[in-house]
Amino acid sequence: MAVAGKKFRAAAATIHRERPYQPREAVEAVKQAAFAKFDETVDVGVRLSVDPRHADQIVRGTVVLPHGTGKQLRVLVLAQGDKAKDAEAAGADFVGAEFVQKIKDGWLDCDVIIATPDLMGQIGPLGRILGPRGLMPNPKSGTVTMDVTKAVREAKAGKIEFRVDKTGNLHVPIGKVSFTVDQLAENLATFMEAVVRARPAAAKGGYIRSVTVSSTMGPGVSIDLAVYR
Repeated sequence: MAVAGKKFRAAAATIHRERPYQPREAVEAVKQAAFAKFDETVDVGVRLSVDPRHADQIVRGTVVLPHGTGKQLRVLVLAQGDKAKDAEAAGADFVGAEFVQKIKDGWLDCDVIIATPDLMGQIGPLGRILGPRGLMPNPKSGTVTMDVTKAVREAKAGKIEFRVDKTGNLHVPIGKVSFTVDQLAENLATFMEAVVRARPAAAKGGYIRSVTVSSTMGPGVSIDLAVYR
C-alpha cells in the first residue's frame, strides 16, 4: 500500500476532519495546504446519488467559470467561409475545414474543437479518434454551432463541460492555487449552481452526497452539504 509523503502528511494535518467546511473556508484551506513547487490545479469532486446506467439519470452540462480555469486553451474551429473568418476574429488558435484531414493523419494539438453543423458529415467519422479524448464536437455542449464567435469566446473565457462518470461522480478543475480565495470561491459557487440545476427528475432522495475540493498534490477538504440544499 502506498505511503503518503512527509509534505502530504503535514498538509493533511492542517485540515479539520471532524467537521465539513463552508465553501470559502474550503478553498482557503486548499490554498494553505498546497505544497508543490508548481502552480497546482484546484479541483472539485462531487459524488451524486444517481445511476448513470439509466439515461434519465445522466448529469451533464456546461458552465463558464467567472475567472476561468487558469489554463490557456488551444481552440480549433472546423468551419469555412464567413464562419471561418468569424472564428479567426474571435481568437481561435486554429481554423479551417482542412484540419479534418490533419486529424485523420494524427494531428491533435488542441484542447477544444468547435464545428459548424454543415461540416459534421465530414467530422462524424472522427468520433473514434476524438470521442475517447473528449474532443468530439457536440450540440449539447455548445461546440456544434453556427455562432462560432460566442463559442470561441466562451472557451477562451473558461467554459468547462461536466458529465457524470459511471460511478456517479463529477470531477472538474475550478482554477489554480495562485487564484485568490474570492476567485476560487466564485468559480466553485458557479459550478455547483450548474450541478444543482442539472439535477435529473429521476434522481431520488439526496441528490448531492459529497463535495470535496483539493489541489493537484494536496489533501481533500469536505464541504458542508447544507449549502446546496
